[in-house]
Amino acid sequence: MTNLLIGAFIRNPENTSSPSVRRRYGNFAGIVGIATNLVLFTMKIIIGTLSGSIAITADAVNNLSDSGSSLVTLVGFKISGKPADSGHPFGHGRMEYIAGLIVSFIIVIIGYQLIVSSVQKIIEPQETQYDIYVFIVLVVSIAIKVWQCLFYRKIGKKIDSLTLMAASSDSRNDVLATAAVLLAAVVTMLTGMNLDGYMGAAVGLFIVISGIKLTFETISPLLGAAPKKELVDRIRQKVLSYDTIIGIHDLSVHNYGQSECHASLHCEVPAEQDVMHSHDIIDNIERDFLKEGIHLVIHLDPVVTGDEKTNDLKARVESLVEQISPRIGIHDFRAVWSITHTNLIFDVVVPYQFEWSDKELAMIISERISELDPTYHAVITVDHDDMKYKN
Repeated sequence: MTNLLIGAFIRNPENTSSPSVRRRYGNFAGIVGIATNLVLFTMKIIIGTLSGSIAITADAVNNLSDSGSSLVTLVGFKISGKPADSGHPFGHGRMEYIAGLIVSFIIVIIGYQLIVSSVQKIIEPQETQYDIYVFIVLVVSIAIKVWQCLFYRKIGKKIDSLTLMAASSDSRNDVLATAAVLLAAVVTMLTGMNLDGYMGAAVGLFIVISGIKLTFETISPLLGAAPKKELVDRIRQKVLSYDTIIGIHDLSVHNYGQSECHASLHCEVPAEQDVMHSHDIIDNIERDFLKEGIHLVIHLDPVVTGDEKTNDLKARVESLVEQISPRIGIHDFRAVWSITHTNLIFDVVVPYQFEWSDKELAMIISERISELDPTYHAVITVDHDDMKYKN
């Protein structure tokens, strides 16, 4: 059914890399969410009022808040699609992350309110009256929420949207909440034990925990989460595929929404190569990446490749560093030879949460290099990255 709806309402549905297609997906998901949740709210508020069930009434309010969340999603995708302006030169794509964060806050608030209402029902129990219509509404509600969960997840994965994945998790929580209400109604009807309040409190606690987890997940990209390994590998492999590119390092990726990716890196090229030729290759790489939606800026690093003495020394230093820890590597190696001493200038790539401080590691490497030859003097710059970019 989801595929039929997508085919009917989304033009060029497979072109998910297009910002306009992503917005259409987001707008479509928001409208569907608003409509279905309003239908569920109307059914449950009527049944909850007639039966006197606080759990059903709370579940109805939860569905009303879901309509609000869908509205937030709709507005978030609308704003995120605005073009760049003087105040926001990188566009408004991160508004989608903010929309996801708002949805997460709403989930936590609704869960808390459900706990409070349920505790009041436990302290002051009220008689509830169940009939066949209650069970029909709850079963239909569960079926719709299961479809919603799968619907949001399918589209969320298709366009890589944290907001829609959060909405999918919220719909899954709603399935559990309504199922708990249904179970409590069945037990009460068969045994006379009023579990309405207890079941509502348990479901509310689950929703709060889930909402807090989603909050942290949506905050991460706003704080500047590390790029996905698949993206890093794709950039690295593509850049290294160009002629005379020896290696890359210092790759940095910044996402301003799913459709606005900016990256920078250093490319190593032979120092003996004509600088205009090297510059032309760099320009071609940047233009090719822009066609894929990645704004790439490259710093050109000339590397001496014809000096056997320097290359041999570099290999010895690389081996030495590898022995200290296989988690670290070097780049931008240069040797400045003189009569009394030789300066070995290079950067060390160190992962975050490494066992030694930058100062301690630099001292260890310097001491090992001095053991190779007392006239060697290491000038070390420490770079932090969880991935080594080696040739």
